Amino acid sequence: MLRAKDIMTREVITVKPSTTVEELAKLLTEHRISGAPVVNDRGELIGIVTEHDLISRNKRLHIPTVMRLFDAYIMLESPGTIEKEIKKMAATAVGDIYTKEVITVTGDTTVEEIATIMSEKKVHLIPVVEGKTLRGIIGKIDVVKGMTK
Repeated sequence: MLRAKDIMTREVITVKPSTTVEELAKLLTEHRISGAPVVNDRGELIGIVTEHDLISRNKRLHIPTVMRLFDAYIMLESPGTIEKEIKKMAATAVGDIYTKEVITVTGDTTVEEIATIMSEKKVHLIPVVEGKTLRGIIGKIDVVKGMTK
């Protein structure tokens, strides 16, 4: 049975929170990748940033729905959600747009489990870690290639 260590890309292109959005866009297009793990100064995985994060930065601002009840106005969305959206749109660095809650796997995770995670969680890149140390990354194409082995 194939495992993550059998299909992962070992030479991983990473970025830091201080990487500019422009540098990130250039990196993704030059290397034809859909995202990159975000690491701290010790090289530990702290998040992931993807094309989706860049695209979300350029979308229209969603004006929250407001309901009037007697003399009060009630926002039907959390003010924190709106604040987060505005922060992403004004982002200049990866630190402003990356996802901190990263779904990861270990080298021994089966390809079947990885495919299930990708499908159910709707993620396209999964870092392979050992503790906090990044060992590789698996994209959709790696799973597809694994089917041919």
